[in-house]
Amino acid sequence: MHSDTPAPTTTAGETGAGGPARLTVLAGPTAVGKGTVSADVRERYPDVWLSVSATTRQPRPGEVDGVHYHFVGPERFDDMVAAGELLEWAVVHGRNRYGTPRRAVEEQLAAGRPALLEIDLQGARQVRATMPGARFVFLAPPSWEELERRLVGRGTEGPEERERRLATARVELAAEPEFDVVIVNDDVHRATDELVRVMGIEPAPADR
Repeated sequence: MHSDTPAPTTTAGETGAGGPARLTVLAGPTAVGKGTVSADVRERYPDVWLSVSATTRQPRPGEVDGVHYHFVGPERFDDMVAAGELLEWAVVHGRNRYGTPRRAVEEQLAAGRPALLEIDLQGARQVRATMPGARFVFLAPPSWEELERRLVGRGTEGPEERERRLATARVELAAEPEFDVVIVNDDVHRATDELVRVMGIEPAPADR
């Protein structure tokens, strides 16, 4: 599903005013670069608020609790689910659980701040059910071969985990038609600029 109506734009460094903002959801297959694009948004467009997911998996090298993820134990995650504290949650790759803390998202949207939620396909479907007014963006690889190369090159998974993630990626790629907008991640800065345009922010000339 593709939207034909462009979002109203502001220049980089400005945010909309006068009412709640619209949530933008970024999803795509594993290793497509969702985290890299989100980090580029965080660095170059500080007015965009990025949701920080909770997860039961262990931190990867360089990841900081509260910045990249909220790393929690299984019991704490269970409590968050039971208390309705998560906007969405899912078991990813058949192993670890990820979820989006609801309160922070609602507070940022109510304040009128552009908000970006980077999640997996399962989570995106849950958000569509609970927040159908959100904007859904699918980040796609230039090709299957490039996606496989990125996953192997990342070097953070063993052979079995890599095959599991590739199998998941095949299923995730087939979900592309469910999204409002598709952005091909063939260049991080270009993909980031296209994403913020979709969010209604016009990149500054120096960022083009």
